[in-house]
Amino acid sequence: MAIRRDNTETDWLSSAACRGPEAVAFYPPSSFERKELRLQRERRAKAVCAQCVVRNECLDHALRTGEPHGIWGGLNELERRDLHVRHDHRPRGG
Repeated sequence: MAIRRDNTETDWLSSAACRGPEAVAFYPPSSFERKELRLQRERRAKAVCAQCVVRNECLDHALRTGEPHGIWGGLNELERRDLHVRHDHRPRGG
């Protein structure tokens, strides 16, 4: 993940709970990952997100940029896609 230090839109990254040794749980390994192991890894990552003070900013960033991989704001790729689809199909007020 590239971080531009001059961009205030990503200032929240310095407060993210996922920084450090826990970061490995947020992305799948480069080799095959069995479903059971993926679910365990995602649960660990989501537990970190649950305690994070910038969880909402993180999720907003992932949705805004269309982040295709990893756990962001407590949601995996499929959960973010589902949230985005539901949001796009909300009835519009008129």
